[in-house]
Amino acid sequence: MTKPESVGSKYTRHSRDDVVAAALNILDEHGLPDLTMRRLAATLDVQPSALYWHFANKQTLLASIADQIVSRATLPGQTEHEWKGATRAEAEALRDALLAFRDGAEVVSSTLALGLGAGEAQKRLSGAIRGGGFDQGRSEVAAAALLHFILGHVSHEQQRLQADSLGVVPQEHSADPANATTGARGREAFDFGITLLLSGLELQIHAGTLSD
Repeated sequence: MTKPESVGSKYTRHSRDDVVAAALNILDEHGLPDLTMRRLAATLDVQPSALYWHFANKQTLLASIADQIVSRATLPGQTEHEWKGATRAEAEALRDALLAFRDGAEVVSSTLALGLGAGEAQKRLSGAIRGGGFDQGRSEVAAAALLHFILGHVSHEQQRLQADSLGVVPQEHSADPANATTGARGREAFDFGITLLLSGLELQIHAGTLSD
């Protein structure tokens, strides 16, 4: 790739990681609609053309942001060896990582839809599910279903939280985790959905249909 002529000496200040870190800050402070290449360039004090040295387009930038968000899905120190417990732990860690950034679920979901990014969330869920004796194909399909549920659920949670912040949702219906009733209900719905999916998989073990 040819270095853009308009970049100038400022280009050398920032690495690829610097660009992703700045983009994450903008995402968290302003949301996905306001994460533009022009705003990002202004934040880094470079010309917009400098960003294309690291990323071919905004979609590849968002893919790197999505990978960074997923990489923060850390598990508790104690390792869970039983496959359902391991899979649930991965799901909960991913939910926490998505909620840590404004519009986190939307960024990861759009990256997944375009087939971009490293696919780390899918790999981790699939690996945990394989511990139940499922073959690779069945594990990947089950992981995809679980991932879609997690992304959809967290996306809904984040939309409600943003609506709360704008004051358009009555306090008694707030999705804020501080709200003892609705906050607990949101987490309860997430846990119940994970339980349903894992219980359905477990039925296949008992039915002897681990592989096609």
